[in-house]
Amino acid sequence: MRALCETLKVSTSGYHDWRDRPLNQRGQDNVALSESIRQAHRASDETYGMPRIRAELADTGVIASRKRTARLMRVMHFQSVSRRRAWCVTTQRNKRLRPAPDLGNRVFVAKDINEM
Repeated sequence: MRALCETLKVSTSGYHDWRDRPLNQRGQDNVALSESIRQAHRASDETYGMPRIRAELADTGVIASRKRTARLMRVMHFQSVSRRRAWCVTTQRNKRLRPAPDLGNRVFVAKDINEM
C-alpha cells in the first residue's frame, strides 16, 4: 500500500480516508439508475440500446439524460443488438447458363451519334 501511495503522491491516511468515505448523492443516484438500467436491459433480452432503455426508464418514471444513460451503459458494458440482415450487394451470375430471353425484342445498338 505504501508504494501505491508514494507513486500517487498521496498520504496513506488520506488514501484510507478516501476509501472509507461514503458515496455522495450523485454516486448513490448513479447506483440506483444503474440498477434500473440493468433491469430494463434484462427485460429486453439484452438487445436494447440507449434510446430504448431511456424510453423504458421514462415509462417507469425514471428520468435521465441520454448522455448519462449511455455513460452508465458503457461502464456496465451493455450494447444493443442489431437484428437487421446484412445487405446483399450483388449476385453472381452463373455463366454456364443462358441469359434470360429478350421477350420485348429490344435493340440497344445506336447506328449514329444521338440516335436511339
